[in-house]
This record gives sequence, C-alpha cells and structure tokens, in this order.
Amino acid sequence: MKKEIYLILHNIRSLHNVGSIFRTADAAGAGKIYLTGYTPSPIDIFGKSKKEIAKTALGAEKFIPWEKHRNITTLIKKLNYRGETSIVGVEQDKKAINYKKFRPKYPLALIFGNEVRGLSKQILKKCAQIIEIPMLGKKESLNVTVAAGIILFELN
Repeated sequence: MKKEIYLILHNIRSLHNVGSIFRTADAAGAGKIYLTGYTPSPIDIFGKSKKEIAKTALGAEKFIPWEKHRNITTLIKKLNYRGETSIVGVEQDKKAINYKKFRPKYPLALIFGNEVRGLSKQILKKCAQIIEIPMLGKKESLNVTVAAGIILFELN
C-alpha cells in the first residue's frame, strides 16, 4: 500500500526553505505540497519561475504537484472531509508526541509552520495529532527544511 503523504507549508517566509522542502518532499515520495498563508509559490503572478525557489528545489517544483491556498482552515476542512485525511501538526507543544512513537494513519497531511513562530494554537487545535522532534542541545528548534526531511524519511 502506498503511503500518501501531503505537506502543508503554512506561512513559511523563506523562498530557499520552500525550494528545499520541494526537493526533499520529492526525494521522500510525498504526493503533494499545499502552500498556505503567505508561503510563496514556485511561480510568480506572470507564470515565471521564482529563481530563489528553483535554485534550491533543483527542478523538484516542476515534478511534485502543489496548490496555493490563502486560508489554511478552509484547506484543512477540505482535506479532512469525512475524516479521510489525518491532519498532523509538526510543532513543539505540551500535547506533542515524539515523532519516533508516531503511528500514522494514511492519507496523512503534515503541517509545517513559520520558521520563527511555528504553528498557532488555533491551527494545532485542528490537528488530529501533534508530533515533535526532541531537542537535545541548547537550541529550541531546527530549520523547517531539516525538520521536514527528518519526518518525511522517518515515515518512509
């Protein structure tokens, strides 16, 4: 059985991070990327490729399907229609479980948030589960692209 995994990138501001996640998602076999909030898309309003995304995606933005949605709540409702897609937030939170103990239900949509602020409490409330990567050092978090890579390859 194919593991259907989708990514929701919410309010990711760095074009380089978005491009890198496209490349990693392609390598890990993710099915689709949803770009929400102010997360930039791989093409501009004139249909031209954004060079900052293309530079780090190395063409993956042309292979992996993607959609742009302004409102994440509307997207979550659409994906979770009749409970068919499990919505999981990747964030440090009191309710989060270690990603290694996570037992996913497919299809699965993983939400990654802003590089500084992460995911809001309102978004986390809409998630069936919250998973986290434990931090063992002094820093509180990883770069969003690194976190996406760790989670995606763990789920493969």
